[in-house]
Amino acid sequence: MKKILVSACFLGHKVRYDGQHSLLEHPQMKEWQEEGRLVHFCPEIAGGLTTPRLPAEITSRHPVMVVNIQGEDVTPQFLHGAELAVDKVKESGACCALLKSRSPSCGNRETYNGEFTDTLIPESGVTASELQRHGIPVFNEREIDQLIEFIQMQETPEVIHSEEC
Repeated sequence: MKKILVSACFLGHKVRYDGQHSLLEHPQMKEWQEEGRLVHFCPEIAGGLTTPRLPAEITSRHPVMVVNIQGEDVTPQFLHGAELAVDKVKESGACCALLKSRSPSCGNRETYNGEFTDTLIPESGVTASELQRHGIPVFNEREIDQLIEFIQMQETPEVIHSEEC
């Protein structure tokens, strides 16, 4: 049974920057939770940030720099949370991750541009990038069908074909 690292906010934990959650109500999520497959994790909390906290965005990619809306550098907390996410995947044996889209930590396809103007760009968040760098596939809540298919492929035994003599 494959485990999945999941953004804690999807499971109702109030860990978002605004002190809220992003509960993901999907029948497959409920089934996976009942089976004990879901490994909840919030890289921003694990990295040392509090709830609630000021919104933050990635202002530089190389090197990575994350600042909150007041201009305070929160890069160390984001990097530490990303490292801990990789550790959590390794310790739990998770095969993939389901993370919150558009988050400066968890966004796997797009994040905000770093100017606090609600403008999205096609870049991954700090944790999603680190997981992907370690070969861990990352999905977001809009890609749950692809995640389901990925898990099914991981758990389907390979069929070995042999020629008859």
